[in-house]
Amino acid sequence: MTTLSTPVVSGHYGPYGGRFVPEALTAALDELDGAFRSAIVDPNFIARLTELERSYTGRPSPLTRADRFAAHCGGARVYLKREDLNHTGSHKINNAIGQALLTERMGKTRMIAETGAGQHGVATATAAALLGLECTVFMGEEDTRRQALNVVRMQLLGAEVFSVTAGSRTLKDAINEAMRDWVSTVERTHYVLGTVTGPAPFPEIVRYFQSVVG
Repeated sequence: MTTLSTPVVSGHYGPYGGRFVPEALTAALDELDGAFRSAIVDPNFIARLTELERSYTGRPSPLTRADRFAAHCGGARVYLKREDLNHTGSHKINNAIGQALLTERMGKTRMIAETGAGQHGVATATAAALLGLECTVFMGEEDTRRQALNVVRMQLLGAEVFSVTAGSRTLKDAINEAMRDWVSTVERTHYVLGTVTGPAPFPEIVRYFQSVVG
């Protein structure tokens, strides 16, 4: 049986969660929380999301029986859930499409994201291109060098890739730069966080859109 812990109104899961953000982002997070909660009970939103998952993302992703691996493990039946066969090559598109629809629902015209290896950046750029939204992806300078192919993919999709030269020039610095951008452009920009971290309601939003995996 699968159970989900539900955060209280403040966005806490027990001692975890909540928000520790600049005051300038409080209203944006409240707006996002309201848009998310209204969207997931809106049949039209759910129908559009489901259709895009089917016709664009390529869901449902298949199961592949891994017989040789199973034999190595003693004979158990092992199946692989092939999220790598989704459009853009990973599970990241599940969340990116959902948050792109939320961006549109809130009347915003620009999406920003952080990325390390580049998969979340590619997925966000793809979702932005699909809906005709501007997109800027923040990526540490070291990561742009190591993942040059994904940088090209994002640019081909119309995204601006901002190379972050501060600090260690990796993911944590890209996140910091994305947050700085969001603070200054919050009226027209939605920050598409790529994992179940960050201020409420992001952990709940990402969990919801990734729950389609299974």
